Amino acid sequence: MKNKAVLEGLLFVVGEDGLTLDQIKEVLEISEEAAKRLVNELKHNYENEDRGLRIDFLGNRLKLTTKFEHREYYQKLLENPETNILSQAALETLAIIAYNEPITRMKIDKIRGVGSSQMIRKLVAKGLIKESGRSDLPGRPILYETTNDFLDYFGLSNLKELPDMEAYIEEAEQESDDEKDLYTSRYREE
Repeated sequence: MKNKAVLEGLLFVVGEDGLTLDQIKEVLEISEEAAKRLVNELKHNYENEDRGLRIDFLGNRLKLTTKFEHREYYQKLLENPETNILSQAALETLAIIAYNEPITRMKIDKIRGVGSSQMIRKLVAKGLIKESGRSDLPGRPILYETTNDFLDYFGLSNLKELPDMEAYIEEAEQESDDEKDLYTSRYREE
């Protein structure tokens, strides 16, 4: 059934945000009965012991999650030094959090210009960021901040040791202005 595959993809794409039954109905343009049946079929497929994922109903949302009984393997992966290299996206997300903490995922997404839920999940799993409460914004989104492990990883004693971002931006703008002058002032014909 095509809708079951689409639902699986939708659950993967939304990540930790999950989907409500109403969202499934709306996106797939199906009835509530059809949506419930579809969710149950997909959930049943994941119950097979040779599958590593499952569908959980957390809060009022359906989410793809890993199976609890495999947690020791996930932990090994996260603790392996070879897999602890931070990607460009991870560094970008960490920088945004460090300079703006506490910060919501939506604000991180807005600054980065792309969804960050999966990256945030990885950084939480690595212990570099943590949930630090809830915002007063509508929906009370989770706030994130860096951890002591973040400071240790980057050899910092506190966040005040981070480079001055405003000075960096001014320096970059000055370099950009110097490049403009190179083309507009040095090679004029007289």
